[in-house]
Amino acid sequence: MLHSNFSIDQIEAGCDEAGRGCLAGPVVAAAVILPRGYQHEGLNDSKQLTREEREALRIDVERDALAWAVAEVDNYEIDRVNILNASFEAMHKAIASLPIRPTLLLIDGNRFKPYPGIPHECVVKGDGKYLSIAAASILAKTYRDELMMRLAREYPGYGWETNVGYPTPEHREGIRLLGVSPLHRKSFTLLPAQLELFEEGNE
Repeated sequence: MLHSNFSIDQIEAGCDEAGRGCLAGPVVAAAVILPRGYQHEGLNDSKQLTREEREALRIDVERDALAWAVAEVDNYEIDRVNILNASFEAMHKAIASLPIRPTLLLIDGNRFKPYPGIPHECVVKGDGKYLSIAAASILAKTYRDELMMRLAREYPGYGWETNVGYPTPEHREGIRLLGVSPLHRKSFTLLPAQLELFEEGNE
């Protein structure tokens, strides 16, 4: 069972991100403050849920949370500062956008760049342990999926409407055939070496 509060004296904000492993698009982070003692049987790590379940939970989280915010950092900034730092930057932007200032940040994962004036706890697999992190996971994932499905209409051929930018065979094939789009992360390995060599050999 997931926990709802880290300490009775704290206003905790759970923080999580989505899209770190993608080849294209932004990394998106969310921060969520839930009511003390909040319970929700369906709330869990977004990666373990179907898209339909996530969308339903998104409505519940946005309705029930005391405060929530979502922020993104684009692919150009990812290429400039690297994906880990860009993830921290997105989390900081989400935290700064909260209308309530938390007294403790619960961060999914094992590393974080401290946010000024607010202590934090890193929780490995925290989206499966704390409801506020799970809620942030839901908002970050659904926001980013929705964004990438919209961008798929603007940049067809990469399969973003289903892979939302992750390195699937369809996405790799789109890069091989069409080249990179303005939203691809050029600091990432967009094509495996064997595909690049294959292309060079056929020029």
